[in-house]
Formats: sequence, structure tokens, C-alpha cells
Amino acid sequence: MSDAERPHIPVLLRPLLEAVAPVSGVWLDGTFGAGGYARGLLAAGAGRVIGVDRDPSVFAMAEGWRGDYGDRLVLVEGTFSELDTYAAEIAPGEGGFGGLDGVVLDLGVSSMQLDQAERGFSFMTDGPLDMRMSRSGPSAADLVNELSEEELADILYHYGEERASRRIARAIAEARRASPFETTRQLVAVIERCLPRPKPGQSHPATRSFQAIRIAVNDEFGQLIEGLEAAERALKPGGRLAVVTFHSLEDRVVKRFFQARSGRAAHVNRYAAAPAEEAPAPFDLLTRKSIGPDPEELADNPRARSAKLRVARRTSAPAGRAERAGLGLPAPVLTPSPRGKSR
Repeated sequence: MSDAERPHIPVLLRPLLEAVAPVSGVWLDGTFGAGGYARGLLAAGAGRVIGVDRDPSVFAMAEGWRGDYGDRLVLVEGTFSELDTYAAEIAPGEGGFGGLDGVVLDLGVSSMQLDQAERGFSFMTDGPLDMRMSRSGPSAADLVNELSEEELADILYHYGEERASRRIARAIAEARRASPFETTRQLVAVIERCLPRPKPGQSHPATRSFQAIRIAVNDEFGQLIEGLEAAERALKPGGRLAVVTFHSLEDRVVKRFFQARSGRAAHVNRYAAAPAEEAPAPFDLLTRKSIGPDPEELADNPRARSAKLRVARRTSAPAGRAERAGLGLPAPVLTPSPRGKSR
């Protein structure tokens, strides 16, 4: 059975539920997708789950089963960077804190979206060069066709860690002079000509480039840090925040956010005097190291191989804002404006 033919399995669900147990009260699933985490939380004891997703098509796909949970499942179309706003309407907090008992974020693109060729996320099937999770705003085609060669190279390097970024950007710029990019197959063909044929066991040559372009199209790092801060505001003391990442760039940001917000971040300047009194930390770490899939899960779901889970518990300290400089965010690059031109 190929990856595309496998059922949509929520990655690291069992270790996630173990790490946040006992599950009760109101939880928010900030990346609802196929609903696997939401259903897992409800089955584990959550009284209510708010499912948030920026992709409206996922709610239509849930119509066949969402009614089984009645008002225990509330679906909201939106981004998880605003999850505290949605939570406040359904589970208002007290004393300056949010009212959620837990938040789950499953980052990146879902297997369901990868399997839909018409969404343009996958380099394995031909489809329109889109990659928009919300199906609105500038698409991957806008980015590839309109940004300068230098801007494209920056996106490929910083968001995909693609060493051949300048070579690929140059080839894209040359190819689009003859004909604009419209399909994933067109882009894959250009990238494949720039890189050597992969050896057995190596990833497809377009893997890093497609990741980078998707991140830029959907402003995934902007959404990530704002979503983590929104979760901090939305959680009540004792509430848990669980985050599943799928590549090293995401995991680095989540790891450093948790370290910084739990008071465990290293001092940048060892010669500077330490502050007289550290401010109370808004999180306690529940996982000192990331949790990955065990052999049983890998056998059932090969897509879980790069997944990592990190979990923290909200304290009674006031919510705040994380210092961006220490979070390991990739260098900011330009993305297309709604008119398809760079900004």
C-alpha cells in the first residue's frame, strides 16, 4: 500500500494523549484536518473540543461524522494565530487567563492535502501550482512567476535549507521567460534538471523546494509563533499545550519557544550580568526532549517518521510575548502580495 492509499492517521496521537493525561474540560485542536486529534481528545475525556482550520474543505469532509458528538465538537474556520479569540467566545476565562484546558497544534501540511493533486502541495502528482491552505490569497504560481530570482533563492535557502537554491532560482527565472509556471509538474521538471538523481533511500529532489514555497505561501512561521503566543493567552493555569512538528525548522522554533517561556533559555551574553530576579515563567516543560514515533507507529504510518512532539503546561504567570531574536526563526523573506507582486 502506498502512502497516498493509507488512511489519514493522526501522528503521535497515543503518546500525545499519554503526555497530556488526564484529558478533561475544553480543548482546542488548532489544525483540525481530518479530525483525528479532535476525536482522540473527545474519546479520552474532553468535554468539548473546538476544531480550527484555515482550509474550509475539511469541514465538509467531516459532515458525515461530526453530528455524532453533538455540541461537544465546535468547528471554526480560521487560523490558529487567532485561536485565543475563538476560544474566548466559547470558553471564556477568568482572572486574566484563558478558559482552555488544552491546545493541540499539528503543524505543516496534512497528508489529506498532499493526497489531493488539485491542491498543488505534492511533487509526486501533477496539479495546479497552488499550495494555499486557505484557498485564498496569492498562490505558489504567483510566487514562482512574480518574485525576483534573488527573492526565490532566499525562500528556497531559508525555508527549505536547499543548498542549490541559487541554481534552482536561476533555472526557474529562465524557464518562466518562455512560459509561466502553472502546474506542479512544470516546477518539478525544472528542479530535477538542477539536481543529481537521488540514490535509493534519498528524498525526492523537489522535497526542499516544495517545502520552502509552501511555507512562504502560507506564512507558516508567522502563523507558528503567533499561534504559540495565542495558545499561551488562551490556556488556563494547568492547561497543556502539545505541538507536533514535521521538519527541523519548525521543531527548532517550538523547542526554543518552550525553553524561553519556561525560563530555560540560555543567556546570549555570558558576560552580561544576570537579572536580579527572573520573571515567573508562563510554562513548565512536560517533555524535556521531543517524543518521536515508536516502531509500531512507523510500521502503521510511514509519514510519521519525521514527527516530533513537545508538551508544556501553563502556569499562573501572566501571558506575554516571546523575543523573536532567540527563537531560531528563518531569516524573513519577501512573499507575494494579494496582487501577485512582491512586497
